[in-house]
Formats: sequence, C-alpha cells, structure tokens
Amino acid sequence: MTEDKFNQGISNAVRVCMNVHPDDKVLVMTDQKTLKIGSALASESEAAGAFSRLVKLEDLGSRPMTEVPPALLDEIAGFQPTVTFFAADGQEGEVKMRMDLSQKIRQLYSELDLPFPRHGHMIGITARLIREGMTADYHEVSRLTYEILNLVKDAQKIAVTSQKGTDITATFNPDYKWVPSHGLYHTAGDWGNLPEGEIFTCPDTVDGVIVADVLGDYFSPKYGVLDSPVSIEVKNGLVQAVSCEDQAIADEFLAYLNSAENGLRVGEFAIGTNTAVKELSGNLLQDEKIPGIHVAFGNPIGYQTGADWRSEVHVDVVPVKCTIKVDGDEIMKDGIFST
Repeated sequence: MTEDKFNQGISNAVRVCMNVHPDDKVLVMTDQKTLKIGSALASESEAAGAFSRLVKLEDLGSRPMTEVPPALLDEIAGFQPTVTFFAADGQEGEVKMRMDLSQKIRQLYSELDLPFPRHGHMIGITARLIREGMTADYHEVSRLTYEILNLVKDAQKIAVTSQKGTDITATFNPDYKWVPSHGLYHTAGDWGNLPEGEIFTCPDTVDGVIVADVLGDYFSPKYGVLDSPVSIEVKNGLVQAVSCEDQAIADEFLAYLNSAENGLRVGEFAIGTNTAVKELSGNLLQDEKIPGIHVAFGNPIGYQTGADWRSEVHVDVVPVKCTIKVDGDEIMKDGIFST
C-alpha cells in the first residue's frame, strides 16, 4: 500500500501536475539524498513517452552550492528541456543559488528563443510527501485555490488568529498581485512547488505576533515540527523580536534573517489550499500548503507579485489551526475553510 501511494504521487507529479507527454524533454535535477524520487520522476516521464535526463547536484560541484554550477547550465542548454524538476534536499545557504537558477534558465531560453520550460520545484521532497501531499486530487486543489483567490484578491485587510496565539493583521497593496499556485502546470513557463496548493502575495504591512510550529529554508530539515513554537513579533512589516522556549533556535532564526538585506521584512503572505494535507510533517514544502496561512520573511518573489524589492533569503513560518477574516468576513475557522 505504501509503495502504491508512492507510485500514485510520482504519477500525479509527472502526468497530472506537469502534464508530461511524448513531445516533452524532461530534466530532473536531484541529489544523493533524494535520488530515489529523482529517478522515479525520470522513469515516470519516460513511461509517459517523453525523453528524460537525470543530473545529480553532487556530480556538478560541492554542497552547499552558493552559485549555479556552470555545468548545470551547460546541461540545460544542450538538452533544452520543456519540463524541469528540481527534486533535492535544501541545504543552508542555497536559497540564492535556486533563485538565481530560475533567472538564469529564463535568460538562457530567451537567448535561445525558446518557450520557457514548465517547472516543478520539489525542494526538500521526501517519500512521505510523495505519499501524502502529492496524492491529492489536483483538479480539486486547483478549484479551491481559485475559489479562495476570488475571496481575497481585492482584500484591503486580512486578520489571522490561532489557538496558539497568532494574532496578526495584514494590509495589501492593490498594485501587487495575488498568485494562484494551483498545481496544474501545463503551459510553457508555468512554475510551481510540488506538493502544491496555495495563493500568495507580498503584503503591504503585517502587524502582530505569529506563533509558528514550522520554519522554512534549512530550518525545516534541521528541526522539523518544533518542540516549542517560535513567536515572532512584527510591526510595520518588520521583525521586532523572536522568542522560543529553546532560545538558541530563536537566536539562530533571527541571525539568519539579519544575514541579508531585507531579511527582516515580510515578503510573502499566503493561504494554503491543499485539503489532503491533514497534519504537519515538519517539511515546509508540504506544511505551507496545509489549509491556513503562512508568512515568509525576505524575498517577495517580485517577478510574480510585482514587489519592487528583493532579498537573498526567504524563510517561511507556519502557524496552525488558523481563523482567517477577510475585510471582516470569516473564510476559515480553526483551520477549516468556511466556503
């Protein structure tokens, strides 16, 4: 049964989410830790009739990688994939490399005068996530994502509380876009995380306290679901203080945000829409899709949201069992959508 779920999740990723077909060329970027999943994605792509190629990061340079390996860009330029997967472990300091990789691929394809590839980003993917979040009905995830998008796209203010003490109010800039991450990436240039299911934007301001059980970036594989949640005080969109019963984690988190320009600034406000995710796994890739909200500090993903600033860090934080009110109208109570 476990293997059946794994195979179902891999098939979903390749055939449903990315719509791989015989005209495609699929490049899977993986690493030693994630090799079973990377190999399965490549094999399933071949089974769907596509050409596939697997590249392992450790064969291209030492980890953690702070720059995009030239050999990887050479591989992409030579193979010219129509679909790419990045299915690898997330290591400390590699966020900049992954952000630069996306930009360099777009630049390369512009120079080659080719349509941008469809991309499935699976940073930190594990077999558990393949069996859980990746086995969702992605047509239903897409439907719900757009339903929630319609409820929030013109919002001026969203208030969020949680049983553990989250109490924030976010305001929004009408010039910034809400981006639906629906999980069905069938058109050239489409990009999304897998497992998927969220809508996100860059907020104008966030004020209040976020009590998070999971932290993103390298904190996710390092700490998983936190034994004691981290409380983050935010004012005018900037982190003011961080506390935790394990103060070493709070200090490490704050130091990491301080390591980059705009790292203390709220760059993302998002609502998870994957109802197949029932509990925290400790892995951000899936946990940020759990119905509720998450907030990220640092990079605002400006090429999608329209925000005109950037940062070289992007660290998500996930509270649970949220109640969400959009301009006073409740759309979620204790983690359950009201729609």
